Amino acid sequence: MPSSPELPPHLHTTKNLPSNLLPTFINAFKSSISSFSEILETLKPDLLIYDLFQPWAAKLALSQGIPCVYFIVSGATASSFYRHLYTKGTASTYPYPAIYMLDHEMNNVREVIKSASRDPDKDFALENYTMSSDIVLVKSCREVEEKYIDYLGALCKKRIVPTGPLIGRSDQDEDEDEEEEDSGILKWLSGKSYSSTVYISFGSEHFFTESEIEKIAKGLQLCNANFIWVIRFPLGEQNIISLEDKLPRGFLDITKGRGMVVSGWAPQARILAHSSIGGFLSHCGWNSVTESMYFGVPIIAMPMKYEQPLTARMVVEAGVGVEVGRDENGNYVGEEIAKAINKVVITETTVCEGLRNTSKKLSDKIKEKEEEEVNQVAEQLLRLCMKNKQ
Repeated sequence: MPSSPELPPHLHTTKNLPSNLLPTFINAFKSSISSFSEILETLKPDLLIYDLFQPWAAKLALSQGIPCVYFIVSGATASSFYRHLYTKGTASTYPYPAIYMLDHEMNNVREVIKSASRDPDKDFALENYTMSSDIVLVKSCREVEEKYIDYLGALCKKRIVPTGPLIGRSDQDEDEDEEEEDSGILKWLSGKSYSSTVYISFGSEHFFTESEIEKIAKGLQLCNANFIWVIRFPLGEQNIISLEDKLPRGFLDITKGRGMVVSGWAPQARILAHSSIGGFLSHCGWNSVTESMYFGVPIIAMPMKYEQPLTARMVVEAGVGVEVGRDENGNYVGEEIAKAINKVVITETTVCEGLRNTSKKLSDKIKEKEEEEVNQVAEQLLRLCMKNKQ
């Protein structure tokens, strides 16, 4: 991808990308078409797997006789909802009423689709499915999204193949400083009682605003749970911004001993797997939801944008989480955040016990089918490659 003043090399992935630069990123991504074509001609791969932002890559590969498979990394629930919306023209007839979007959430999605559109004369949202050879992969499990997987397949007339959770370990990529920090986090967590602690993280692509930090901090002060809160800053700002400057005055002193605030990266999988974790306050990015379900941790859903509200409502429907309530103006407030945390983490509540039991059962089912789903994906991809060589 070519560099530019608006998009320097360290912002060439969505991992560290501020949301306002997403349209710039998409346009820059498309500018690498010529170099990508040369790569295909040189390597002559047997197969191309592409995601939402790469319909141009599939088109190039197909022109060279290379089969392509579309890989949905955001789950089947949101994908089937969007597909229904685009093909039927309305969300009101979506067959699963538990899954819906509020007006302001729908407006955010329309803006993203508009900015992502590759060509005004083409339907960006649909051509990824059209170009996928025989099957479409989705990062999901039938145990979690079976009816949404089936409905998406019926809508796009393709076989939808779930890959399973694809939970990876990044321990080998950590440097010594990160390993030392991980040890401190896990040691602190080991001093807390079973399921007494809530983990808060909004993933690698969301940076908290001052307002969000203030509201979450208030919720953590008001709730009765221990907590680990991960706050990320954009690259370039990590070394010049201190947590003390961003957090409300006195917050660290008030919550001392009960809470830990981490700047930057934390070993999320290892934290979620720890017995002291009783809930995950999440923006409901798909990777975070998948990991939480895999480790059997109930979710406190606080969706922000894009497909996250749909995922949050799927979590609630599945019985493995609650969604944070809003005030009369549709905004998050500290009191509602505290109320949701207490529902999930405080063992005396009936809601808490039900969420824990359901989350544990779903985790067991996901792990039981994990290897089978990966093997099925490998079999389908091999079959597609062999078919193309005949």
